[in-house]
Amino acid sequence: MWAYSKKLQYPVSIKNKDLSMAKYIITQFGGPNGELGASLRYLTQRYAMPDDKGKALLTDIGSEELGHMEMVSSMVHQLTAGATIDEINSGLEANYTKWCFTLSN
Repeated sequence: MWAYSKKLQYPVSIKNKDLSMAKYIITQFGGPNGELGASLRYLTQRYAMPDDKGKALLTDIGSEELGHMEMVSSMVHQLTAGATIDEINSGLEANYTKWCFTLSN
């Protein structure tokens, strides 16, 4: 189990909207080298470890990777704060999933 603290270990404070930067930062979520993939690899590999110290280490590293996802999420949220649907569609292009398609019509 994890003990969740409702604050980032390294607080993110971005003041200006920058969809171009958000487009690049959001790529850190997925893909073979993304935070999600890394956390899942560490957290699933722990089950194959023969000793408890190895399991604990992989659990700690996987949990840290989940924390990185939280920081990436915070950065993307702050970089897109105040953006309109049209700005998001044009600024994030292919990286943006059109969840709000019906809202913009």
